[in-house]
Amino acid sequence: MKILSAAQPIPVHIISGFLGAGKTTLLKHLLQQKPEQEIWAVLMNEFGQIGVDQQLLPQDSGYAVKELLGGCLCCSSQLPMQIALSRLLSEVKPDRLFIEPTGLGHPAQLLEQLTEPHWHSHLNMQALVTVVDGSRLHDQDWSQQNLYADQLKAAQIVVISHTDLMTAEDHAALTQLQAEYQVYAQQWLCTEQGQLSIEQIKQDYQGSVRQLQPLLKQQQINPSPEAPVLIQQLPYHYVESAQGYQVAGWKLPKRWQFHFYDLLDLLCEQKDWLRIKGIFNTDQGWKSFNFNPEQFNYQSVEAGIDNRIEVIYQQSRDWLEFESALMQCRIDPEK
Repeated sequence: MKILSAAQPIPVHIISGFLGAGKTTLLKHLLQQKPEQEIWAVLMNEFGQIGVDQQLLPQDSGYAVKELLGGCLCCSSQLPMQIALSRLLSEVKPDRLFIEPTGLGHPAQLLEQLTEPHWHSHLNMQALVTVVDGSRLHDQDWSQQNLYADQLKAAQIVVISHTDLMTAEDHAALTQLQAEYQVYAQQWLCTEQGQLSIEQIKQDYQGSVRQLQPLLKQQQINPSPEAPVLIQQLPYHYVESAQGYQVAGWKLPKRWQFHFYDLLDLLCEQKDWLRIKGIFNTDQGWKSFNFNPEQFNYQSVEAGIDNRIEVIYQQSRDWLEFESALMQCRIDPEK
């Protein structure tokens, strides 16, 4: 009997991707590469209450497939996922674990959960994989959705599926997409029918330390020499550095409302940034902002789970001035 110990952390692969991208097809081909003497496990998340994908995976000896139905294990309470994962590890003791979140999930949030200290001795997180349907890259209504962008940005490896169905317009869109996400230093792989070697995704997760902190103004009012307070609810702010870039972000409660034109002016006034992305509850409805140095895009979107913004710079800066100006755009009564 194998013993799960601190000396034997299990390699864990998150296979994410938007609806219909080809996650399960890719997963099926990866599972076919299992060495005969090993046991591999899969934790799947279906957003609905009826699981289908589990029936599409091998049910032979040497595989263990567990479904978590209802809701998103990335966004909802961590407890069901923690229980399901702990039970799977203790009962099956797999040599390798694959996690397939729902296509409506936020894999970065799942990754944050699984890289918490209490999992370090059990899980060896591998590069997060996001599958993108190459045949739909020409469809801007599809590719510019905030959830689609969140999944892509979280990836360390991007797998382009359905390459045999890509048109010239899709290939041009892929080139543009790769240039747009160049700052994230991702590896891009192309596949047909989900054919990919497991060796290509055997890479340790290369994450930067993200320390969630109270809003900067609050930190100034309540300076403390003690260790930073663990932030468990909104609002919060973070700054992280990776690949020579600095990313600053804010997540704010959904009920907070902002003046659209004041917010737009603030974002347009910023200088020397590489990327600005955000979604806000405004007096003109929910709006998303997707700025790069060549193009300022904003549009009406469905309500988000919170207000959020990320700004990427190639050098560090003092973020208090920006945060103060951002708070001045807030107009809801609880201000």
